[in-house]
Amino acid sequence: MSRRWPARWRGCKVNEHQPLRGRALAAFVLVALIWGSTWLVIRDQVQGVAIPASWTLTWRFVVAALAAFPLALLRREGVMLDRGGWAVAVALGFTQFFANYQFVYRAEEYLASGLVAVIYALLMLPNALLARLVLGTRVTRRFLAGSAVALAGIGLLMAREYAAAPLGAHVLLGAGLTVAGMLCAAVANVAQATAVGRRQPMMALVAWAMLIGAGIDAAFAYATCGPPVLGATPRYWLGVGYLGVIGSVVAFPLYFALIRQMGAGRAAYNGVAVPVVAMALSTLFEGYRWTGLAVAGSVLAMAGLLVALGGRGTAGRVSRPALPPE
Repeated sequence: MSRRWPARWRGCKVNEHQPLRGRALAAFVLVALIWGSTWLVIRDQVQGVAIPASWTLTWRFVVAALAAFPLALLRREGVMLDRGGWAVAVALGFTQFFANYQFVYRAEEYLASGLVAVIYALLMLPNALLARLVLGTRVTRRFLAGSAVALAGIGLLMAREYAAAPLGAHVLLGAGLTVAGMLCAAVANVAQATAVGRRQPMMALVAWAMLIGAGIDAAFAYATCGPPVLGATPRYWLGVGYLGVIGSVVAFPLYFALIRQMGAGRAAYNGVAVPVVAMALSTLFEGYRWTGLAVAGSVLAMAGLLVALGGRGTAGRVSRPALPPE
């Protein structure tokens, strides 16, 4: 295990090979369905209205925080964190609910929502590498080989998109913004998977992180876009409500719980299911047109992800810390 980080920040041993059963399986499926649909709603939010993306993000996480705090109290978890928990909440607020989403929302201005979801599925790669550095996880050759195959598939999808784009379209910019958001999300995932993060009440941690993220989003929006801008249509606020309550308050605690129970490696299987849902919805509602190159790229990307996450010794297994878990 890496000794560069204090033991209190390292993860705890999890069972990477126990089959998914009952509530864990239901949570896994529900998160895939929710997040597979949110990509489409996000694109509608950034392209269907004249509201700056930064203010839309602010309203999303204000709504999410307002829903998360009562839920934490209803679950009798309380809403207070310890000293280390506040540091994790700030880290999550900045990386997950500010930086990650600022990049992703802008990426969807240039790419189809399903394609952004496919690129984002590679989150498992920075997840695993960062977890190796911070948590002492193992990164296997199988994982690296599968990731290389998935990257090749993403390359084919990008080539198809670039060839089909009109002159001047910012396809590479959209891909770059997606990767930037993905890297921010990896930092957030590893932060909440540390022993300090795992010790905090789940809903309280998520609620405070969302509130902190909303505050940073609001400050950024005011600095770059001017005074607050409100949507004027029911469709806009239905989208904000869906993303804030279902896509955030419901999905994030479920996903973070999966990471805590299964380890980052197996939880990342969710990244294989989400793009399937997202690409299906993009085909139905955005008119995404499949070509031979797009089909080959999608199949290669999904196959690579399955190879990377399959077998024993999956990347993301967390070794037992040198000291007992706190």
